[in-house]
Amino acid sequence: MLSFITSTLIPVLILLLMGWLFFRIKWLNEGFIEAGSKLVFNVALPALLFLSIARADFSKAANLSLIGVGVMGTLIVFAALMITSHLTVHPYKARGVVVQGGFRANMGIIGLAYCANTYGQEGLAVASVYMGCITILFNVLSVFVLNFYQGTSRSLLGQVTGMAKNPLILSIAAALPFSYFEWQLPTTLIKTGEYFAQLTLPLALICTGASLQFRSFSSDWFNIVLSTTSKCVVYPTILVAFAYAFGFRGMELGIVLLLAISPTAAASYVMVRNLGGDYRLAASIIAVSTLASLPITALAFGILSKLQLV
Repeated sequence: MLSFITSTLIPVLILLLMGWLFFRIKWLNEGFIEAGSKLVFNVALPALLFLSIARADFSKAANLSLIGVGVMGTLIVFAALMITSHLTVHPYKARGVVVQGGFRANMGIIGLAYCANTYGQEGLAVASVYMGCITILFNVLSVFVLNFYQGTSRSLLGQVTGMAKNPLILSIAAALPFSYFEWQLPTTLIKTGEYFAQLTLPLALICTGASLQFRSFSSDWFNIVLSTTSKCVVYPTILVAFAYAFGFRGMELGIVLLLAISPTAAASYVMVRNLGGDYRLAASIIAVSTLASLPITALAFGILSKLQLV
């Protein structure tokens, strides 16, 4: 457990805190965060995903049973959280924000950082394909629940069509044939891609840390606690239980935990703001879940390690 904390969690925490501090002392500004996030999303992260999958064993990287566990567990948590929020969350328009914050994990940045630091290249390849598939589901469910409670009419079909142009999804789809047919990549392409791949996680974590917003939570404490508890405790517990029930152990079970337990995705703030929802509540959920997920991750991974399951 100590090695997991020192080699996986503490580096992630340091980069998040550096981003937060640099923004507060004005070494970074909004322009840097926007440009850096755009570079990560459109170039660096797709390069990391492409290389990790293209050079991996296809039978291990494209684990359909693992993806099925992720889909099934996510749908169950989503349904339960929607019912709970409908009965307990006020005001009405906050319900969609709470539901989205309670299941939509930051797998592409913090989750992948956990997996890369813990399991190396092989773990990163498995996590990348899983993440790509579950991210599509996250987007569909998020658009549905926010439309339901915000009373907006953003097209679900339009969102799905837009996802087909998502650089992360495209890079994963492009890499799978290379993995399946064991095609060799040109050395120049590998070297260039590695430069971008090495840039990905440090820059992404610094930008994530810089964008964290803390404010008074007095009026929203119940909604924030409900969403954060679901994201950091309930969602990973359900996913790990499903994975265990379906016979997954070792690296695969660890990947399910580390991706599911990552905090609420920053993209949830963007979607809420675009749909005219309570973006301040969304920002608070992201901030609190980011802080809460680190000790909870250490505890959860330590328990599974003690039981010799990961």
